[in-house]
Amino acid sequence: MSQDVSESRADTPTDPVTTTDPDSGPQPAPPNHGPQLPHGPQPPPNPGPQLSPNHGPQHPPGRARNSKIPGPVVPQSPAPAGAQAHARNNAIDRHWSDRPNRSQATRPASRPFVRNRGRHAAMSRRQLWERRYVRSLVLSDLTAGVAAGAATFMVRFGDAVTQYNRAYMICSALLPALLLLVLAVSRAYERRYLFVGSDEYQRVIRGGVGLIAGAAVFSYALSLDLARSYVLAGLPGAIVAAVLFRFLLRKRLHLARARGENLRRVIVVGHELSVIGITRQLRRERYHGLEVVGACLPPEADGIGIDDLTVYGSFDDVARAVEQADADTVVVLSCPELDGTAVRRLAWRLERDEVDLVVASALVDVAGARTTIRPFDGLPMLHVEHPRLHGGSRLVKDVFDRLGALALLIVLGPVLVSVALCVGLTSRGPVLFRQVRVGRDGREFRIYKFRSMYLDAEARLGELRHLNEHDGVLFKMRDDPRVTPVGRWLRRFSLDELPQLLNVLLGQMSLVGPRPPLPTEVAAYADDVRRRLAVKPGMTGLWQVSGRSDLSWEEAVRLDLRYVENWSLSLDLVILLRTVTAVVRSSGAY
Repeated sequence: MSQDVSESRADTPTDPVTTTDPDSGPQPAPPNHGPQLPHGPQPPPNPGPQLSPNHGPQHPPGRARNSKIPGPVVPQSPAPAGAQAHARNNAIDRHWSDRPNRSQATRPASRPFVRNRGRHAAMSRRQLWERRYVRSLVLSDLTAGVAAGAATFMVRFGDAVTQYNRAYMICSALLPALLLLVLAVSRAYERRYLFVGSDEYQRVIRGGVGLIAGAAVFSYALSLDLARSYVLAGLPGAIVAAVLFRFLLRKRLHLARARGENLRRVIVVGHELSVIGITRQLRRERYHGLEVVGACLPPEADGIGIDDLTVYGSFDDVARAVEQADADTVVVLSCPELDGTAVRRLAWRLERDEVDLVVASALVDVAGARTTIRPFDGLPMLHVEHPRLHGGSRLVKDVFDRLGALALLIVLGPVLVSVALCVGLTSRGPVLFRQVRVGRDGREFRIYKFRSMYLDAEARLGELRHLNEHDGVLFKMRDDPRVTPVGRWLRRFSLDELPQLLNVLLGQMSLVGPRPPLPTEVAAYADDVRRRLAVKPGMTGLWQVSGRSDLSWEEAVRLDLRYVENWSLSLDLVILLRTVTAVVRSSGAY
């Protein structure tokens, strides 16, 4: 659950007024912050709490204080006469100061950074790249529509325009506009569904299905004699192209985030252990775009365990922390001190700057599609749906897997023959390696792979067991002496796993799913790890596209369980697309 929040102020700045100086040119005057006080004696202003060097409230005597919070100093001298009666957001001072911020330093002088009125400077910077990203999505969807319309017309009718195909040429010209309209109605451009996750692709696919259905109903209602081959080729082609372009744009965004660009600056609020856990996870998965820049801990915390993270104060100092860290997102972790009333007050304090408020749930690896907020007497109740392990959706997955495996076997036929010849000619033994694995509900089956090891590999496992480089029940070595030279090349690009398409075609495996384990591994499983056996194992999965053998056992299990709990057809498509890039990188493949 997220909500736009910011620090509460007594006034709202209006548009700056530009004054002209004959020597320096136009200079922005400070914004108007309300009427000036009349001259004459005035009642003394409320001094408020004493401030620390970081402008945070001073802790009362006798109360345990975070050791990382700076102590109090002598209060600053009062403001000179004629100063504004109300305090202003420090972000305004930073924006109008002579020292350029990071965004200003990278922009030409002809295009100065403009802060949106009433919004935090960091929020304004974030909106700049978000707008550019949405414009790129619109351009890519237009390109997909134009390419699909032109390709379908050329394949169906050639390059000659006749009286017969003129209507189809008009349909091809209208396809990009129709595609944009359908995607906008499907809310495929809303930022809450972009950047990460499968919701964006789900909405594109739903919009495409709606477009195909609308075209069929429209042609039937008006008795239009449209070629079915044209409709069934052009419209799906546009949707597939739109998904591919969006995937490439997202990969480019994730690469930029890996370089430290286009990140949200996050203040984490919670207890030390929870703050450490969420910080490590966000730093490991930077593609989420959340950069933890500081934390607010309970007053009695010492902050010793998070020396590499700036602690800005206690739970009462969140608004000040947002200002000092130039943050645009606040993540509130589950803790008893921050109940519903405290979180609501925090939202009020941060409301004006539109800083995102994210309240982290105690649920682990449960996707948003399985959660629904249901109000009960004014209380938001989080309803969690059961995972879809059976039913019609699983039937659709089985059909998709078998048709996809058959298509891949046909397309990759020459590659399979070439690899088989390389294995057979370079080492003694059979081309295919067969091994018993455990599938859905604990049923055993025989898996097929291209042989990448010597024939005595199983017999030599005992003497190499002490060299295991993995921390779980798996046995992994980067320089395994049992692997043949050709086998190293096959493992690097995962070509040794292509015969598993036969297992998918037989219904024993899926294209996407958890890793197929050995019976000895299953015997060592803990009770919660056996949840991996609730679905069919897959040729690829979250474990493979996230690092494969470089992952720890705990992380691999967590990814497999996340897939089991949150499966969807769109998630399978995303993992298949990510598999292509993972194979090209070949990281963790040994």
